[in-house]
Formats: sequence, structure tokens, C-alpha cells
Amino acid sequence: MQKEQWQRETPWEKLHEECGVFGIYDATNKTNVVQKTYMALYALQHRGQESCGIAVNNNGAVSLHKDLGLVPDVFTREHLDGLGSGQIAIGHTRYSTTGHPYRFNAQPLLSRHFKGLMVLAHNGNLINTAELKSNLEHKGITFQTTTDTEVISSVIIEQWLQTETLEAAVEIAMFHLKGAYSLVLSCDDKMLAVRDPYGFRPLCLGRMGDAWLVASESCALECIGADFVRDIKPGEIVVIDKKGPHSITTHCGKTEGGICIFEYCYFARPDSTIEGVSVHKSRLRAGRLLAQDYPVEADVVIGVPDSGVDAALGYAQESGIPYGVGFIKNRYIARTFIQPTQSQRENSVKIKLNALRETVSGKRVVMLDDSIVRGTTSKRIVEILRAAGAKEVHLRIAAPPFKYPCYFGTDVDRPENLIANKVPLDKLAEQIGVDSLGYLKAEHFPKLIEECGLKYCEGCFSGKYPVPVPKQQYKDQEKYNFSISE
Repeated sequence: MQKEQWQRETPWEKLHEECGVFGIYDATNKTNVVQKTYMALYALQHRGQESCGIAVNNNGAVSLHKDLGLVPDVFTREHLDGLGSGQIAIGHTRYSTTGHPYRFNAQPLLSRHFKGLMVLAHNGNLINTAELKSNLEHKGITFQTTTDTEVISSVIIEQWLQTETLEAAVEIAMFHLKGAYSLVLSCDDKMLAVRDPYGFRPLCLGRMGDAWLVASESCALECIGADFVRDIKPGEIVVIDKKGPHSITTHCGKTEGGICIFEYCYFARPDSTIEGVSVHKSRLRAGRLLAQDYPVEADVVIGVPDSGVDAALGYAQESGIPYGVGFIKNRYIARTFIQPTQSQRENSVKIKLNALRETVSGKRVVMLDDSIVRGTTSKRIVEILRAAGAKEVHLRIAAPPFKYPCYFGTDVDRPENLIANKVPLDKLAEQIGVDSLGYLKAEHFPKLIEECGLKYCEGCFSGKYPVPVPKQQYKDQEKYNFSISE
């Protein structure tokens, strides 16, 4: 696949999350781990649509296939059969936040070492990558990719040289890794699941017969018939071997948590549960709160697929305004697809969404969406509604305005490119072309996740981060060379 064939949409039109990770271990060899991983990656496709991969561990021998593209494009029947069978499989779907969308940046990463073959899949983003990479390079370590994931792998291997087990190496390495990381690793006859001490990115544990599984979201477990067991705790290392899972909790309880609040607003699938909170229920609450704060006389409430739909249902339930299906989404268009000309990139919204005229024509419409980044996409969606005959369009956003960069695995653009930093809120409605505009108030976040026992990270909205973050490092990876991209 040539690099120029895979181009992102016009930058920062919509947000993207870095990755989805999955792992399965069955010491009995009764489970087709390749098939289950393939199915799980389908369920996690929303978390990364640039590349994907599967690695299979069979008694220490590893087979790996990965490439640019969506899950069904990368894995043919021949590829899946070629992976063979084994006790452990690790899968990954990627959207690049550090490193560019090249094939060599696809995951899982395979490291060959005299202590064994280590497979690693990573979701998140470190904030001290440049420092770690510089230290490693001065020790003679070279790098084959442009991702922080390889830096994590190198830090772990460096510690592995001085310890007896992989889990001991990971335990020490975590003292050096700063930022967001949910990891799945395998070596020989064991699989590890690791979550950073703040728990920025989700990671959960499941079971299916004799097999144990870990995944970024619970929906991946349910989609393959596995039972959700629990969320992996922030700072926890779960080691799964022939005896089953056991935990190393050295790094647990060091913080009050920092789960990304935007997992609930946008990233996660609505059928997932994260830290005891139903994502669907969280979005319903957001819609209800928006109806309370920004009531309006209207004829129909609609949601922008997919993450705006649940909030629209909540708004309709609270306001009493009927809910309607306002858009038809082209399910065969992904977040990354071939866009050979600028005009096609500019019209990508029209390719993806079409207004249902029967729902909106002649109506006063309340439209729910998850966010506004640059404002370009929102404006085009409003134009689509107007062209379909909508008499009024009232926009409600199920998140506060984006004003600050994210350093932990989310594509939030440079502050100067965020429309909330350039256009006063009272002028933004006019610029987008809506009759009224209302954002979710940040003070409502605790109500969205009231069952969650962790604090949350809202840095991209408030500029307040759970950990100190670097300054003046954004998304120009080539310029900054492993600088923080989120």
C-alpha cells in the first residue's frame, strides 16, 4: 500500500483516538485465538482506522501480520490462516498520534531478544518520549519506527536485561514511563496487561471458558462471546499464565486517577462500560443536561452519527421534543480513505452523511453532535440540513469547547487552530450557520460519570492536566522528532 493512497481527512475536522488493543490467552489451545482477535478488532475499529495487526505466540514462536488499512482489508483468509495457531494472540488498531501512517509504525511491535520474543501493543501517548529516546540512543540503541511505542518497548527490554522476568522488567520500567499507556504484551508462555498509574486510557479483563482476554473496551469482549470480569486498575500489571491471572500492584493507588472524559463523550462505543459507567447512559445524561441548560422550541431532535445519537435521545427525552433520524451515514466510508483531490477532501462530509429530508424538511431542528474542532465540519453538516429544507437549526454540543491540546493520545489540534480560541462563542453560531448554539458545561462532567470511582482528565477543555505537561510541543513530529503529539 503506497503512502499517498492513505490520506487523512482535512486535518482536525474530527477527533481521533490513538489505538485499540486486544489480547487473548488460552493455555489449553482450545480457543481459535486468531479468529477471536480478528473479530475483536472489528469491534475496536472505531479506535483506529489507519492500520491494524495481529501477532500469534505459539510456545515462544511468533507469527505476525500487520499493514495499513481497515481490518477486512488487511486480513484476508490467507493471512489469517498463515498466522497459524497458538496460545496467545495480540491485536491492535491504530490511528497515529505520534509517528506517521507508515506500515513500519503499525502494531503490534515484535522485538527479538536473547531473552525471548516480545510482542507489544500500546494505546496512549507518553509525555517524556524525547527524553527517554535520547537516553536510549546515547546507550547505542537504534529505532526502526517513529512511534513512542518502540520507546516503551526499548525501556522494558533494557530493564529485562537486569531482571529475571518480563513482569519485573515492566514493573521497573513504569517508574520511567510518564503519560498515558494501556499495554498488552506477550513473551513465551505469558501475557501481560498494563495500565498507567493515572488510567488515562481504558483497559479491561474478560474471560471465555479457559481463555482470558484483555481489551480497550468491553464491547470487544461481548462481541466475541466473552464475559466482562473487571476494569484493570490504574497502575496495575495483570500477568496471565497457565495458572490464570495475578496482579502486581506496586504502582496502584499512587494517584486519584485521570480517565479521559472524552472517552465517554466520543471515543468509546455506546455499548461499552468503562469504570462502571455505561457509555450510552453517560451520553443520554449529556443530552438531558443540554436540554435543561439550552431549551428551545423545535419540532424534531436529531443526532449526528454516531456519537451524537445517544445525546440526541437524551435531549428528546428531557425536552419532550420528538426524536427523529436526521442523517443516513455511509457505512462503507471510513475515517481514512482515498481522497486524491482537494475538492474531494472538502466534500468528504457530503460523502459520509446525507440528510433525511422527510425528517427535517420544513422543521425546526435541534441537532446534537459530540464536538466542534475547527468548525468546518459542523458548518458543512448545517448546510446539508438547510439544503434538505430545515427551517431552523439549533446546535447542541455534548462537550465543552476545545481550547487546549491533549498530551495523552487524542488528536486535539494546536490551540491557535481551535475555533473556540479564535471566535467568541456569541459569534460562533453565526459563523457555523445555526440559529442557536449550546455547549455542555464542564461542571456537569461529574454527573455524566457519577458511578466512576476515579477522577478524570479534562485538560483539553480546561487546560488543567493531572500531570505536568511539556510546553510548545504539538503535532509536528518531523520537526520535534518524538515530541508530544497530543
